[in-house]
Amino acid sequence: MLDDIEARPGSTTSLLRTVVGLYLRRLDGEISPAALVRLAGDLGIPADRARTAITRLKQRGLLTAADGGRLALNPAAIPMLDRGDRRIFQVHTMRPGDPWTLVSITVPEPLRALRHQLRRRMPFLGAGAVAAGLWIAPGHLEHEIDELLTGLGARPYATLFRTADPTPAVPLPQAARSWWDLDALRAEHERFQASVADLDPSAPFDAYVRMIDSWRVLPYLDPGLPAGLLPADWPGARSAGLLADLSACLSEPAWRHVRDTAG
Repeated sequence: MLDDIEARPGSTTSLLRTVVGLYLRRLDGEISPAALVRLAGDLGIPADRARTAITRLKQRGLLTAADGGRLALNPAAIPMLDRGDRRIFQVHTMRPGDPWTLVSITVPEPLRALRHQLRRRMPFLGAGAVAAGLWIAPGHLEHEIDELLTGLGARPYATLFRTADPTPAVPLPQAARSWWDLDALRAEHERFQASVADLDPSAPFDAYVRMIDSWRVLPYLDPGLPAGLLPADWPGARSAGLLADLSACLSEPAWRHVRDTAG
């Protein structure tokens, strides 16, 4: 399945995946290939590249063939898209005293591929690396972490703990800087903010899809740490504010355009 971690924001495949994720459920799960190609054209994507991307989305299990030559959303993708909605549109910031989840994972030596998957996927859920095989994440992400471990077959090798007061050997803000790459997270916020600066509100469909496509990775990578663990000039609140303000202006006109184009 072409999950958020697999599609590079800004690419043709990613933009069409974002269109599918935003709108196919509202279109009762189906759309004609011609309509999807027209919508791709409204994003500046040539028809031949759009058809190639549609084929890729079918190969990766996001879309399937339906009656009459139409494209249908794969029912197996709906839980993934619902999870993405919660991340993308419900920005969660920890408050002082909120619980943390600790994840201890001991993977047997022969399962090196599983170790690689965990090292790749855990940061994408917002988990920080405390030590080899030990991760920390906001407590509200415990269910998603459990789902990931189960889906990868790693749950038998993991133990999850809940704590309200991690006590590292150094001050907690200093430890947080070692557990998460805050410089890289800041760069992601700055990239998003730069990407929305040039959006054209007079073309709401193009602007809204590009904004969501640019944003959708950020709420996975950024765990929403409490303000006391972050630098005073942390850009997260500004990013979330831009998303909310632009969504209020763009989302409904963009949906009307999709509805009219899809018939």
